[in-house]
Amino acid sequence: MDSRNDEEAPLVLVSCEDRKGRPGKSYTRDVHILSISFLLIFLAFGAAQNLETTINKELGTISLGILYVSFMFCSMVASLVVRLLGSKNALILGTSGYWLFVAANLKPSWITMVPASLYLGFAASIIWVGQGTYLTSIARSHAKDRDVHEGSIIGVFNGEFWAIFACHQLFGNLITLTLLKDGKEGSTSGTTLLLLVFLLIMTFGTILMFFIRKIEGEDGKEPVGGSSMGLVDSLVSLPRLIITPLLDVRMLLIVPLLAYSGLQQAFVWAEFTKEIVTPAIGVSGVGGAMAVYGALDAICSITAGRFTSGLSSITFIVSGGAVAQASIFLWLLLGYRTTSGVLGTGYPLIMAAVLGIGDGILNTQISALLALLFKHDTEGAFAQLKVWQSASIAIVFFLSPYISLQAMVIVMLVMVCVSLLSFLVLALKVESVFTREE
Repeated sequence: MDSRNDEEAPLVLVSCEDRKGRPGKSYTRDVHILSISFLLIFLAFGAAQNLETTINKELGTISLGILYVSFMFCSMVASLVVRLLGSKNALILGTSGYWLFVAANLKPSWITMVPASLYLGFAASIIWVGQGTYLTSIARSHAKDRDVHEGSIIGVFNGEFWAIFACHQLFGNLITLTLLKDGKEGSTSGTTLLLLVFLLIMTFGTILMFFIRKIEGEDGKEPVGGSSMGLVDSLVSLPRLIITPLLDVRMLLIVPLLAYSGLQQAFVWAEFTKEIVTPAIGVSGVGGAMAVYGALDAICSITAGRFTSGLSSITFIVSGGAVAQASIFLWLLLGYRTTSGVLGTGYPLIMAAVLGIGDGILNTQISALLALLFKHDTEGAFAQLKVWQSASIAIVFFLSPYISLQAMVIVMLVMVCVSLLSFLVLALKVESVFTREE
């Protein structure tokens, strides 16, 4: 068989026995509900996170660092928790962590923010594992009941989810821009009202999550008589599941890109909003800049996804995104100065747009890359994505108070170059394998 055809083929195949040709119920309703629920929860959390380092200063930065360290470690066991709770229950429980974190910002202190950050790390790990499990399961059920190809339905369902989810930065930051006002001497007004509005929106999102249907055959528990042994066996196998993907040279070559994808997100949240946007257009302007970031992120996610067909297209798109973000880092390092007037407002918005384009490219292309290269261990590959992303995000938040913007930009520039070089080596290596097999 031609390996190129294998690369371009759908990721999941349906057996002949599953093609019954009978009509079944539609699961598109559940995709709509799940997508809108995530949009409501993350438009509030995402906007609050963007303001965290600006409003709460060092406390906000450290809190986010704690959050992503907790996320990193909890991601290693999240699959077990989701298996025990069931994906729907995990999704509902996961929303509580985001609600509590935003609520803690009403009275920000070490006593409120640190526990909320630790718990949110756990909640984030199970909500994202639950999301992946639930969306894949209903896509397969829909395909089976409707007698259509699984691969196409998985693509359609994921396409809708990520398109709607990508809008959270846009809507959340437009709300921030409307409600948050700059006060005298660098203060801001409207923060309490903004957080209360966010909590109300997140409450609607959580309530909406109750209306998704439970996956057929999933009761949230292990099979009777095998619960204890199944859990013990899973715990024993955890180190192997974490380490095994790293024994693959392809994964080792992708790791720098996985880490960079987290670094560039944390740079925007921790450094860009605080050191670039706020001095130029004020704290209230953070919402506008991040709305631009979110809008371009959403548009680019959809566009890049449509043009993705295989490793060659992924290589071209990722290279373009990396070069775009590298140009912004070079601008910050060599030529950018805060100015007044229209240009002073326009420059941060242009940077936000380009950084959003890069993030949209990385989100779609990394997922496609892992799915294409690790078809036989997709869960392990995506677990590596979350571990390296959250670890790199945590590093940025912990280092942010202690190093200058210039030092951080140099780190970003080095990492984007290293990750792109490593990725190109991977592309050449895989391409040479295809050539030899042909």
